[in-house]
Amino acid sequence: MLSYWERSALTHFDVIVVGSGITGLSTAISLKEKKPHLSVAVFERGVLPTGASTRNAGFACIGSVGEIADDLQHSSESEVLQLVELRWKGLQLLRKRLTDKNICYRENGSYELIADNELDVLEKVDAVNNLLKSVTSKNAFTLLSKKESERFSFSKKHTKAIIQNHCEGELHTGEMMKHLHLLALQKGIIVFTGCEVENIEAEPACTVNVKRNLNNETITFHCQKIVLCTNAFTPKFLPELDIQPGRGLVLITKPIESLSFKGIYHFDKGYYYFREIDGRVLFGGGRNEDFVSESTTNFAVNEKIYASLMEKMQHVILPSVKFEVDMCWAGIMAFGKKKKPLIEWVSENVLLAARMGGMGVAIGSMAGEVAASKVAEKI
Repeated sequence: MLSYWERSALTHFDVIVVGSGITGLSTAISLKEKKPHLSVAVFERGVLPTGASTRNAGFACIGSVGEIADDLQHSSESEVLQLVELRWKGLQLLRKRLTDKNICYRENGSYELIADNELDVLEKVDAVNNLLKSVTSKNAFTLLSKKESERFSFSKKHTKAIIQNHCEGELHTGEMMKHLHLLALQKGIIVFTGCEVENIEAEPACTVNVKRNLNNETITFHCQKIVLCTNAFTPKFLPELDIQPGRGLVLITKPIESLSFKGIYHFDKGYYYFREIDGRVLFGGGRNEDFVSESTTNFAVNEKIYASLMEKMQHVILPSVKFEVDMCWAGIMAFGKKKKPLIEWVSENVLLAARMGGMGVAIGSMAGEVAASKVAEKI
């Protein structure tokens, strides 16, 4: 049972945010910036964020030419531009809020490797540049000359051309999440970890029910508004929405002596991505090898995709270089039929901010800003 102190001081808030990933913490921070007097709490079911916020590759990216060109096959130019703008503005807000120093932000270059069967992408560079210029204020992409491409040691059999992106960088995911958490605490936001929400009630009063390990007791928290920032885990609360989990596998090598490249890299429409960090190669992706199996919230390693990553590491990224894998892990992203994130009221008192489409690092800060604005209008 609760004590008098717990009941009177720790179970009533103006706003409860469910999920302490990038979007959840950003929502809480933006809300306190808009309305400092509000009491705001964030509930996280794990000791650390559960989905992908601390389990991604640390790319500060807006998308490659191949990915954007592919998006234009399924969405209008206006929709694609809006999505890139959300990523662009999200990264600027993240960097301004936390500082480049604190998140170890670097611009060592961003590149897309173009394979033989993707050479038609080269014809779309100018069109994509023109489309994005209203957002980026410059040409985002440049096709490297043959001479410039030769300085990279990637497989010549696979890499027929390289496109440079002038609007992307890299960061340290762990430092980013640590400083988001510290900023939240600084603003008076209470973050509860190990706090799994069993269910929420929006009518007639707003309540959030959490199981307390002690004697399997359920604690009921009260608030005026709830914001669900649960991304791939949203179907637990709202199973009818178009939200599909997407598992992403990442591995990192042990340090490689005299590693010949820095920066971040994409290939195959963004489904594969790798970077240098601390003299190691971090490599992830391959979800497109097995979409069905990867539509899961299970954090297990898909051996088929692991084998694909290893094959591409050996034959595309590090041909003729010996390496050892040090660690591998999986993160859970959220996707839908449309790439646009869902930031909308699902009831009078419950707002959803989810479905980041694998771009949470870029989108999360602006998604939180938009969500906070919607809540601030109604409270």
